[in-house]
Amino acid sequence: MGMPMRMADSEQEDLMMVINTTPLIDVMLVLLVMLIITIPIQLHAVNMQLPTAVVAPALVKPQQIALDIDARSVITWQGERVDERELEARMAQVAGLAEQPEVHIRTDKDAPYAVFAKVLAASRRAGLTRIAVVGGEQFQ
Repeated sequence: MGMPMRMADSEQEDLMMVINTTPLIDVMLVLLVMLIITIPIQLHAVNMQLPTAVVAPALVKPQQIALDIDARSVITWQGERVDERELEARMAQVAGLAEQPEVHIRTDKDAPYAVFAKVLAASRRAGLTRIAVVGGEQFQ
């Protein structure tokens, strides 16, 4: 597979030079094989199971229970005065609900800390998990 060429400057007129095109053809065949190999890889489909979007349920604000402790150590549950035993009974009742309400404890700045600690301990014993201490701005 050569292409004959004549030499003009040579003394021998019948001497022919042949260009070897075999390496060029080899390189072109290698490139063609590489092209044939790489194209199907790019066209392969990958089947994937993508997760479907789950619509989040509407946010429902939980019930809030106001628990106040005043300066005279009086505990009120939703504005109603309760003693320690009744407080523990109500906390146990609320803790047994499927959707526990939020218990917001507000103390007066002059209230004894021991009463606040008793209320927290009672909520812990009852199993309440959603407790918030509110009204801290009065202590600053």
